[in-house]
Amino acid sequence: MFWNWFGLGGKRKGSEMEEDKDMKKFLITCLGNIGAEYVNTRHNAGFMVGDFMAEEAGVPFSSCRYGDMAKVKVKNCELMLLKPSTYMNLSGVAVRYWMNKEKLPLENLLVIVDDIALPFGAIRMRKQGSDAGHNGLKNIASELGTQAYARLRFGVGNDFPKGGQIDFVLGKFPPEEMAKMPEVLKKAAEAVKAFCLSGPDFAMTHFNN
Repeated sequence: MFWNWFGLGGKRKGSEMEEDKDMKKFLITCLGNIGAEYVNTRHNAGFMVGDFMAEEAGVPFSSCRYGDMAKVKVKNCELMLLKPSTYMNLSGVAVRYWMNKEKLPLENLLVIVDDIALPFGAIRMRKQGSDAGHNGLKNIASELGTQAYARLRFGVGNDFPKGGQIDFVLGKFPPEEMAKMPEVLKKAAEAVKAFCLSGPDFAMTHFNN
C-alpha cells in the first residue's frame, strides 16, 4: 500500500558529498544476543528484523564498535542498523556510544525489541514507554537517562508455563511461525522505514496491529 515511499537510494544532487550532507541519520538498534545458539530465538527478533532489512537492501553487516552495523539508504534517510555485541543486558552501552558518536537527537533512535505481551505476528510502534521487565530496554534507559525513546515491539507470544519465561524467550520460533516470518519481518521493516521517512505518529497509525 505504501510501496511508493520505500525506494532505496538517495536523490543525487551533483556529488556524493552533497548527498551525504543532506542525509538524515537514524540509529535503528536491533536487540538480540550474539552467538549461533541464539539464532532464530524469540529474544533475537530484533536481530532478525535487522538482518531482513540489510538483506533486502543488499547491504552487508560490518564489524564496528560494540556490534555489527549495516547502513541502508531509504530516500533521504540513512538507517544505521546496529546489532549490539554486548549481549542483551548491556545493549545500552552500544546505543549510548553510537548516539554520541553520530551526535544524534533522541528522536532519531528506534529500538526493535521482542515482546511477550503481544501475540506472534503483531507489531507495535511506541514513542516511549516502560521497559516492562525487558533487560535490554532497561539498560538502554539506564545508559540514556530516559525512557523517552521510540521502540518497535515485535510480538513473540507468551505460550509458556508459570516460571518458564526465560526458556521461552531463549527458545527458537517453531516451524509454523518461521513459515510466516518473512511476511512479519517485511511489515516490521516497512514500519521502520515509515518511522524514519514520515515520523512515529504516521508509523503507529498505519502499522500498529
